[in-house]
Amino acid sequence: QVQLVESGGGLVQAGGSLRLSCEVSGNGWILDTMGWFRQGLGTRRELVATISRTDNTNYEDSVKGRFIISRDNSKNILYLQMNNLKPEDTAVYYCKVAKRGLDLMTSGFWGQGTQVTVFS
Repeated sequence: QVQLVESGGGLVQAGGSLRLSCEVSGNGWILDTMGWFRQGLGTRRELVATISRTDNTNYEDSVKGRFIISRDNSKNILYLQMNNLKPEDTAVYYCKVAKRGLDLMTSGFWGQGTQVTVFS
């Protein structure tokens, strides 16, 4: 049973920083593409950033230059460093791991989410 546990969310003033972590267990294989998604109140869940096994990264336009996705393959941990946070970044953030050999956007395992609230 693959489990993902996020941590690091919280309340922060605009312009501040947070680092989210997502610890993966029970996978039994080398993790492929991983990603962070977010869902604000009344909005659809959206992709924030992805990272491949070989550290190729992609970002949603609104977070480019502010967020950094990274991973520690030896510990099975995914990170999201969020800098210069804005009120519009307020959302529940979810990590996701692609199922073995499959695409992250069409299948995968989700964490339970961690709340990030940015106030001005």
